[in-house]
Amino acid sequence: MRQAFGERLAAQVASTGSSLCVGIDPRGPFPSELTRGLADSRSGQGRAVERYSVALVEAVAPYCVAIKPQVALFELYGGYGLSALDAVCAAAREHGLLVIADAKRGDIASTATAYAEAWIGLRPGETEPLADAVTINAYMGPDTVEPFLTVADRMGAGLFVLARTSNPGAAELEEQELASGGQVWERVADWIATWGAERTGASGIASVGAVIGATAPAVVRAARDRMPTAPLLLPGVGAQGGRIEDLAPAFENGPAGGLVVAARSVIEAWRETDRPWQSAVAESARTHHQAITIITR
Repeated sequence: MRQAFGERLAAQVASTGSSLCVGIDPRGPFPSELTRGLADSRSGQGRAVERYSVALVEAVAPYCVAIKPQVALFELYGGYGLSALDAVCAAAREHGLLVIADAKRGDIASTATAYAEAWIGLRPGETEPLADAVTINAYMGPDTVEPFLTVADRMGAGLFVLARTSNPGAAELEEQELASGGQVWERVADWIATWGAERTGASGIASVGAVIGATAPAVVRAARDRMPTAPLLLPGVGAQGGRIEDLAPAFENGPAGGLVVAARSVIEAWRETDRPWQSAVAESARTHHQAITIITR
């Protein structure tokens, strides 16, 4: 079995000096050089997605510790898109990056187990997992997480559980007050803290983390206090309005305490310049990495 995810995350952050996670969200139109010679069909578009996404990994690899492919944007192209996702995950492994599958799965019993096996377990005929960690949704209740925990424990994988998300409407549910006291997201955070405390090794980083939107900086402080060993996955920087400088509380216990997610602000930087597209992406990744370093050291 692989080393526990929390230990691997801590080691990777230490070796790369980075707490940047780049979201691989392939939205067209793509650079013309990547679509040249391809048919205007789902298979051709799926091939363009693969070319684009693998090239993104190559461009950002020197500046990040992980990538987070948005599964839905690959599923859009059916089997061709899922083949592209396989290629992206393989490219990330070749560059020594962790892979967090942004699938946001959540269900009960055997269905949840199948989801867990698909993303962090062993799919039929495979010898290694597709991803190192997966995002999951616990808002059906804690029993929906148990199958994921079982597979993660067996495979040394990680889970990032939605807690307080980055979308504008999150507060309408996640910040509602409970009759017993506290907010809905805080109840989920307490579950995460419990699961993580049971899965924290010598590094002090748990293998169960929380998704906390960078668009709610006050919550970042509260989340760090409530979940002391959980790595915080922090989406929402850039296009959604989150600011890197507001995320310092996540890193109070060290640079592996959080992963700052940047997607469009990095991977679509080429749309605003005449420079070679991969160079623009790499430069944006470098800029984000440098900004994150200021708050993590």
